[in-house]
Amino acid sequence: MGKIDADVIIVGAGPAGLVVGNLLRAAGIDCLILERRSREHIENRARAGFLAANSVRVLDGNGLAGGLLENGVRHDTCAFRDERGEFELKYGELGDCEVHTVYPQQFLVTDLIAEFLARGGEIRFGAEVSSVSGTEATVIADDLLLRARYIAGCDGRHGASRRSVPARVFRRDHAISWLAILAEAPPSMSAVGYALHERGFAGHMARTPTVTRYYLEVPRGEDPETWPDERVWDELHLRMRADRHGALERGPVVERRIVDLGSHVMDTIQRGKLFLVGDAASLISPSAAKGANLALMEAEILAKALIAAHEEDDTTALDRYSAECLPRIWRAQEFSHWMIDFLHAPAGYDDEALFQRALRDARLESLRVSRAHQDFFAESYVGI
Repeated sequence: MGKIDADVIIVGAGPAGLVVGNLLRAAGIDCLILERRSREHIENRARAGFLAANSVRVLDGNGLAGGLLENGVRHDTCAFRDERGEFELKYGELGDCEVHTVYPQQFLVTDLIAEFLARGGEIRFGAEVSSVSGTEATVIADDLLLRARYIAGCDGRHGASRRSVPARVFRRDHAISWLAILAEAPPSMSAVGYALHERGFAGHMARTPTVTRYYLEVPRGEDPETWPDERVWDELHLRMRADRHGALERGPVVERRIVDLGSHVMDTIQRGKLFLVGDAASLISPSAAKGANLALMEAEILAKALIAAHEEDDTTALDRYSAECLPRIWRAQEFSHWMIDFLHAPAGYDDEALFQRALRDARLESLRVSRAHQDFFAESYVGI
């Protein structure tokens, strides 16, 4: 195939690509990461930071959790609010269930980049990848042809890697949109908060002691610029019933964007020497905080398979990569869909809307009183 530029080329320097790269470098495997954004951009891009226990184990077990263990915050409780009051579920205290650790993704990315470079890895920032071939094990970046033994496609749903895998794609548009808000304001609750209201869903997720993520359900096609700070806070106050449960900590809104809830799963997630990881392989709604955790799970599985192929010339695990990952992806999708149905119901007062809201109330009451339901929720909420 000619001279190779790296044993493994990794397209994308998000958490998935960086974990793959770090595990490969720890095994002495030459790898090159290509990232179209600048280092400054990806180290400051605010994204989810809700890490499940298994994700923490993956990072800690591979020497990648220094910052997380020092600065991450343990979360073991979620709270649900509706017109009947507030119900807290301490899922970390149920049986053998585990907890989440909140560590904003931009901090994790910064840690992973520093460690990858310290391990002798190379990252080319600002590299525009236009083509990836799994059959030829080649990448065209900035009009240069690069060759590898294997390629890890970690460049998301719009990247060149995903377009290079002919696969059946399962899709669902949930016809639900959220206004995602990042506020320079301390958390208003010690728990993750889910508010069910006739005007729509509202969510509260702590990020740091001074930054909080909120979500507001809005009509499809809504312009985020029609939501100035005052309107955002007034609506959050109403839906989270702050007059009953305590005032929200307010602060300037530094990010507002629309998230259209949708899901897709690629089947298969590999072709030849190319393997998809993270959002390139599947997209999951943020309703259950599974996206980053799926990506880290897949990254560990792929890295171990690549190491086996490199050190033992054994491609058994690589051949089974899709078969290993897809059942876990679908289990995460199933719980994400359950959460979407649980958190949303149509507005209005026609028979359909009233019926759907009554079903939602019944689901919440079951979660409030049934230990079996609580155990199911806790296991699904934290696990993959």
